[in-house]
Amino acid sequence: MPDRSNPGILFLAMLLAGIAFIPSCSTPNKVQQVSGKPDNAANIVQSGGYFQNMYRGNIPYPANCEQNCYQPHPLVDCQPSAEQCRYTGEQHLPELKSGFTVHWLGHASFSIKTPDGQQLLLDPVTGQFDWPVNWAAHLVGTRARRTTPTLSTEHLAATDAVLYSHLHYDHFSTRDIKRIGTKAHYYLPYGMASYLPGGGYNATEMAWYSSARQGELSIHALPARHFNSRTLRDENQALWAGWLIQHDNTKLFFAGDTGYSQHFNDIKQKYGAIDICLLPIASYHGPNYRAVHMTPEDALMVANELGCKVMIPWGYGNASWQMGDISSHSALLRLLHMQQQLDSQVPLLILNEGDSVAL
Repeated sequence: MPDRSNPGILFLAMLLAGIAFIPSCSTPNKVQQVSGKPDNAANIVQSGGYFQNMYRGNIPYPANCEQNCYQPHPLVDCQPSAEQCRYTGEQHLPELKSGFTVHWLGHASFSIKTPDGQQLLLDPVTGQFDWPVNWAAHLVGTRARRTTPTLSTEHLAATDAVLYSHLHYDHFSTRDIKRIGTKAHYYLPYGMASYLPGGGYNATEMAWYSSARQGELSIHALPARHFNSRTLRDENQALWAGWLIQHDNTKLFFAGDTGYSQHFNDIKQKYGAIDICLLPIASYHGPNYRAVHMTPEDALMVANELGCKVMIPWGYGNASWQMGDISSHSALLRLLHMQQQLDSQVPLLILNEGDSVAL
């Protein structure tokens, strides 16, 4: 989402987006809907109402970094000011034997190989943002990614399913949806299917705590503490979500953009301990940012609450656009610092953009 501390880019980008969002008249898409929470999700979408977070208001944070949060770390090799960094530490892989392979493309984008041989994409966005926000960001002069996630034509053609967490332009890309094409099945939070390009796409809209089948997988849509919009006029008219991908008793959780709240404890109570947790750790500086984005210490506490057997952080990096961050890797430096301060026992698996790991 464009930086709210820069009203120029926010207004210009959302204005352009509103002009650009014109319903397609091509082949209609096939959309299934799966009910869950809130119970009236369909009515909210039909009436043009607004979705809300499950837990609202001021929520006490379980931990806070008070000082020396961004000290250099011997395992993070950086150019000055913590830019153009690379994590150089040895990777200690947990003995999960989950059958999942996680490939971090950068920012919030992942490619997942599942135990039943499927390929899933999570929030695939190449380039800095989807159009027209990428153009507006360049025009206004916001900080751009130094590198961007890339997906080959062959990789895209092998995609079985795509899961998007919300509509913000660094998480949902109609340009990339057109590149992926209609062969893949799209899983979306309730109300988001109308933002797909036309052309015969197959999609399933899901409310929180609903489930669908994809091959041998169970796909669960789960709550997140965030917000959703694509233009100046549609904020929170579609739901936002995290995703739990389950194969037999093995579970991979992608939290999407989210702040800390009780919903994580609810997830643990309903689904049990999580094997692989992909948790965001960035974009928490700025007015009210932490309400909808987790700090590294928030993520560490969440990983403990979820019983994560391994936590893979994301949101930092040379391919991240640094909304509300001090530098490209400041969030990673803070994570490693707070891991020591909190004596966190959750196994961390730190990836560089482009890294792939079999778990």
